[in-house]
Amino acid sequence: MAEIRNSSSMEIQATSQIVDLKGDVPVNEPKPKKGLVSESYHLQIGDEDPTEDELHGPNALRRISAPIPWAVYTVAFVELCERFSYYGTQVLYSNFVNHSLPLPYPNGPAGSNHNTGAGGGSSQGVSGALGQGVEVANGINTFNTFWCYIIPLFSAYVADQYWGRYKTICWSIFFAILGHIILVISAIPPVITNTNACFGVFMLGVIIMGFGTGGFKPNISALVVEQIPAVNLKVRTMPSGERVVVDPTVTQSRIYHYFYLFINIGALVGQIGMAYAEKYVGFWLAYLLPTIMFLTTPFVMWWGRNRYIQAPPQGSVTSKAVKTLFYALGNRWSWNPVRLWKRTHDGTLWETAKPSNIPPHLRPKWMTFDDAWVDEVRRGFAACAVFCYYPLYWLAYGQLTNNLTSQAGTMALHGVPNDVVNNLDPFALIIFIPICDIFLYPALRRAGIRFTAIRKIFFGFMLAAFAMVWAALVQHYIYKTSPCGHEANNCYNQDGSIKNAPLNVWVQTGSYVLIAFSEIFASITSLEYAYSKAPRNMRSLIQAICLFANAISAAIAEALNPLSQDPLLVWNYVVFAILSGVGGILFLWQFWGLDKEEDELNNLPAGHVMADEKAAEGLFVAAEVTPAKG
Repeated sequence: MAEIRNSSSMEIQATSQIVDLKGDVPVNEPKPKKGLVSESYHLQIGDEDPTEDELHGPNALRRISAPIPWAVYTVAFVELCERFSYYGTQVLYSNFVNHSLPLPYPNGPAGSNHNTGAGGGSSQGVSGALGQGVEVANGINTFNTFWCYIIPLFSAYVADQYWGRYKTICWSIFFAILGHIILVISAIPPVITNTNACFGVFMLGVIIMGFGTGGFKPNISALVVEQIPAVNLKVRTMPSGERVVVDPTVTQSRIYHYFYLFINIGALVGQIGMAYAEKYVGFWLAYLLPTIMFLTTPFVMWWGRNRYIQAPPQGSVTSKAVKTLFYALGNRWSWNPVRLWKRTHDGTLWETAKPSNIPPHLRPKWMTFDDAWVDEVRRGFAACAVFCYYPLYWLAYGQLTNNLTSQAGTMALHGVPNDVVNNLDPFALIIFIPICDIFLYPALRRAGIRFTAIRKIFFGFMLAAFAMVWAALVQHYIYKTSPCGHEANNCYNQDGSIKNAPLNVWVQTGSYVLIAFSEIFASITSLEYAYSKAPRNMRSLIQAICLFANAISAAIAEALNPLSQDPLLVWNYVVFAILSGVGGILFLWQFWGLDKEEDELNNLPAGHVMADEKAAEGLFVAAEVTPAKG
């Protein structure tokens, strides 16, 4: 990292002049709109840069978070409403597609309704509509996941380059609400009783709602932390006299933990409430209530239109980042993977792409940025490499809304809807996120133990693997005790209710609690990592690449979908356990070295870049590299 420090102390005279043509504000540091930012975020008298001894070693100072302004909580509330609506509808998809409409009265289970799909009040009454079976239900759930997480690549590009995050979020909300309305239409009695019409309207609603969800997700994740302008480590003396390091990474971690807490409050209430609405009233109500909840978000966004800090779009910098990577590769490329690895890991890869190391007459026209921006791009690509392992984690996590829901339907429910049990996951998160933030992480910091992002992610992968082992054991005993043996998902009584295995459904608790802990370490950390490592003008895009791992996972899961049926379900969980466990070990082996660079990467100076190459031509007026004074 000495190279990065040296480069930050040198400036190209020309790049120091890269400014907004309408003013004198650096291009990558736009004038933010008026926002709710506490004064404590601005530099205070006495704040200073930390020394190496203050950051590491036996005399390292305690690290603390900056205060969190109210704007963060309002953005988190918007996310809560969106997750209430998303999970409140997604939890219904499995039963809606898997099971048929209950038989008309009096042939169906007590309390069931053929015209609404309600399963009724009997202990084993399960709601349904389309009757396509577990494999089709899992396939549609997998498609929905893939669709919702591939759209962020498009929406993030639009936000970073053209619209900005705020406008993109508002349009995404519009499309998501439209999708919700279509889902409500698919469940009204005249439509739900016509299987073909219902299937078509349902899929249209899934696609349009997914488009809105995908547009919303990467931009809200960046907007919430964008309300904190502090980006560098600072030493501050507290009123007690204690000297501490105000660490933006700790602040971002706290924000994302509580952001995730809001997500899971919305998910918990939405999933439980809609599962009971589906069971006792019907799908039309279960789709309508999330729609009503989501209709509150436009009002909150309107309230924040002049209060949120909104970084304006920066123009086409994504192509510059890609060109910079290929320029750095240059003559290093080789079809021999060993030779390529050695050439790209000798510590000089990105130095060759810095403008200060390239004579002016040899610089490409698109190179309208400074050395610091190259360091930011390098950090962003490192984050993208970390995310390459995440599809293996999301494969295990994805079982919550697919096979584990179906697994619950084959067990003794005792009146509990089978799609309520997976709410143990958000319930556990609501309990354990504050415990980790208030007790676990501060205790580790006081003890001098650095539980870095790389280590958290590794533990998350391992816990997901153990959750799948638990699920495999439960499935083994379902097959062992079911009246239909290894055909437990196709075992019915004459009235259409499921003939269950005599295992209490709450035996699944272990899987959900382990997955919840894995999310705290792997999922939350991925959001932090994507934001803290992204170039400042590519934050939505890096968030989208982080989320895109879900889409890759969904594509792999679609290929493995044949395992999601009797009698192969034990092997289904075993395969996902192996993939998550092996993935975690390989991840730790490859990225262990990034822990040593964590503070340097998080404390890089802001880079400058100009998207408009023609406008930049007149600003690059000097070619000499001038040492900084002092």
